[in-house]
Amino acid sequence: MYKSQRLIRLIMLVNAKKNFTLRELADELGVSQRTISRDLIELGELGIPVYSVQGRGGGFRLLNERLLPAIAFTESEATALFFASQSLAYFGSVPFGKAAASALDKFYHYLPPDLKERIRRLTGKMAIWSPRRSMPAECLEVLLQAVMSRSAATIVYQSGTSADERVIQPIGLYSDQGYWYCPAYCFTRKAYRLFRADRIRSAVLNEEVCCLDEVDEKTVFNWNEEELKKAPKTDFIVRLTPEGVRMLEGNGRLQPYIECEPDGSGRIDISIPRKDVAFFADMVWILGPEAVIMEPPEAREWVNGRLAAMQQQYAERKPESESRQVTDIPKSQAP
Repeated sequence: MYKSQRLIRLIMLVNAKKNFTLRELADELGVSQRTISRDLIELGELGIPVYSVQGRGGGFRLLNERLLPAIAFTESEATALFFASQSLAYFGSVPFGKAAASALDKFYHYLPPDLKERIRRLTGKMAIWSPRRSMPAECLEVLLQAVMSRSAATIVYQSGTSADERVIQPIGLYSDQGYWYCPAYCFTRKAYRLFRADRIRSAVLNEEVCCLDEVDEKTVFNWNEEELKKAPKTDFIVRLTPEGVRMLEGNGRLQPYIECEPDGSGRIDISIPRKDVAFFADMVWILGPEAVIMEPPEAREWVNGRLAAMQQQYAERKPESESRQVTDIPKSQAP
């Protein structure tokens, strides 16, 4: 086995074992313990965090931040990964902290010069827009770590004017309109809850709480499925103009349910929880005259209330030109 092959194989073994002895590695690779010792020193110089443990039962261990072996990518794969990572730049915060930017720098550094130039030309040419919401990345990192390690977390959550401590088992993370959301089981409330990440004031892992298997099996797509089945429903029916259909193209909640007509107009007819009527009405309200809510009546009332409030707001304000007092008379109009 060539030395380069042995080192790659050694990286894979070290990553898999985490705890190991020189004899174990030597037997696995068919070389002497002295050779393995020299190889481990080289791995340390490459940045793989291996350290020795003294005393009985000692040996070598790998720190939590492992270094992965080299992976070969095609040019199209490299371009796709670079663009996917670049798209995260439009978020105010991401759960990976600075790791994504660091990985991207390393990845770009080792690309061939001609591929670097082609990728560089993509800068400013492609983007995935997301509203930039400001929030601390530290809390997102803790939530992601809790999901990956199957751990609970203790958070301080701002709800209205008060903030209280909760112990939760995060199910996952998803982003919508620039906000990060974390569906979780709340041990404090003994129920499933949806937490908006920018309202989490602090978050730390809680190793003292035993996580629940049933919670661990849920995903961000089905975490509240049982609750939705039990909730009282109402029909939500909306008529859309062709422009209204176009405006809802990026709406993940409503777009899949649009039934298009030959003239380009559309119709939405879905069953929604009655408690979420205002939420869905707000999504249609922003379409203005391009959408008309047909059902339920309380959704129409909600929109009429928003219209009345807007009319009052504008009626109370006089245009700046009307409020300005004329103090000078043009010379052409002077007697």
